Amino acid sequence: MPNDSQQSKNKPCSPELLDTLASNIRRYRKEKGLSQEQLAELAGMHRTFISLIERRGRNVTLGVVEAIAVQLGVDVPTLLSTNFESLDYSKSEREPHL
Repeated sequence: MPNDSQQSKNKPCSPELLDTLASNIRRYRKEKGLSQEQLAELAGMHRTFISLIERRGRNVTLGVVEAIAVQLGVDVPTLLSTNFESLDYSKSEREPHL
């Protein structure tokens, strides 16, 4: 049975989730015409941090994901999702579901 210190340690994300996050950050960054360095500066991060995330070399906190999402103009679920069309909130908010 794990003790308290073992239970509180951060667990790594699944490779699939890291892959999805990295791919989505890269996709939206390129759509906005931003370099990794520019995105890092806008999000208040070190210039190499975005590169590490996009290469799946870093586990990140939700706060980091949120800061990146804000600068990319998307929400956190969009960066974590593999289904882009279902997360088009701007369209769904304008059209009521009947």
